[in-house]
Amino acid sequence: MLPVEDRCRIEGFVLAGGKSSRMGQDKALLELGGVALIERAARLAESVAGSATIIGANDAFSALGLRVVEDDWPGSGPLGGIATALRMSDAEWNLVIACDLPYLTRAWLEFLVGSAPGAETGVGAIVPMNERGAEPLCAMYAKRSEPAIRAALEGGTRKVTDGLASLRVKYLEPAEWKGFDSDGLLFKNMNSPEDYTEARRRIGGREKR
Repeated sequence: MLPVEDRCRIEGFVLAGGKSSRMGQDKALLELGGVALIERAARLAESVAGSATIIGANDAFSALGLRVVEDDWPGSGPLGGIATALRMSDAEWNLVIACDLPYLTRAWLEFLVGSAPGAETGVGAIVPMNERGAEPLCAMYAKRSEPAIRAALEGGTRKVTDGLASLRVKYLEPAEWKGFDSDGLLFKNMNSPEDYTEARRRIGGREKR
């Protein structure tokens, strides 16, 4: 757990602006263990960052008692959500996670958040690296990175990893986080009804233990 003096320099954000086209309904409101996916993500982010703001306007999110702000870049994908989070943040470092990552754990996020205060000078983002590539939707972003990300958006960039091209990024290699991922699911997102069925089976069983 971070010391109080470091914890206050961090804010948490959850991206929830996707269209859920493969799911056929708003996946953020689907329940796992009796709790909506968006609420689970917000609680998790808040538990390690001390706050949680949802990026992506939806009256249903507010009805759950969550702090919600509209995306400054609607239709621009997650990169726009990251830029919005950094624009509104007052913190030096910011935890940004997608709402559709049901297998994230508090232990892993504490490790991720804890890596920020000691980051080398000039680092603009701390991003896990998977065998398939970077995982920028479960990452730490420095407030100072906002101008570069906003400039990328204004230039037409939409892919998140392309939007980070001008930043100095610290990558966390698999050897650094594999200990938090015994099931090999840490960054698996929930896109389809089949993914939802699997998550209910796995998480339901885990929460009954």
